Amino acid sequence: MPISAVIFDAFGTLIKISKGSNPYRKILKIGIEQGRRPQPHDGECILSLPMDLRQAADFFGISVDPAVMVCLDSDLSRELAEIQAYADGIQAVRLLQDAGVKVAVCSNLAKPYAAAIERLYPTLDGYSYSFEVGAVKPSFKIYSQTVHAVSAVPAEVWMIGDSKVSDCDGPTAFGMRGFWLDRLGRSTHSSLDQFAEDVLGFCEQPSKNWS
Repeated sequence: MPISAVIFDAFGTLIKISKGSNPYRKILKIGIEQGRRPQPHDGECILSLPMDLRQAADFFGISVDPAVMVCLDSDLSRELAEIQAYADGIQAVRLLQDAGVKVAVCSNLAKPYAAAIERLYPTLDGYSYSFEVGAVKPSFKIYSQTVHAVSAVPAEVWMIGDSKVSDCDGPTAFGMRGFWLDRLGRSTHSSLDQFAEDVLGFCEQPSKNWS
């Protein structure tokens, strides 16, 4: 079956953070200091609900000093400004879109980080974020929303990312072709431009089996 769309993970795949400020984790730590017991799904709540820092503090019932919140906001703004695109990500997206293949991103992330993706990759055909969908990878719900965003069916879509579970095994179970990106060379694909070339090669030779 032809490949009509490619889905990329975001962090660790298309974009990179040089030094994270972990503002949501710091809010949870303040909660611990106030006697709040951490819950198993705290992290998933942050990723699956559209909350900024203040909304997250309110959601968890954590009181954050206004001056501290200003510092957290400032650190987050600095972090977002410093997020960079991988050069092979820019190249891969360009190669695929120039060839007529739709490109989307599917990412587990907190709401403020979406702005960095759209700043660095403004021409994608679809953006699917866990905080908008209300589900995190490897939930089929987020894969389904991403495939729908590019008007494709799972069998026509390839996905790649740096998490074997979320970007390879999960998409494959959903009916797409999932691939694990390992920039250290421990997987079939160690760069995104190489992956894009494989996609285009498969499109030209549909009988070829890539693994």
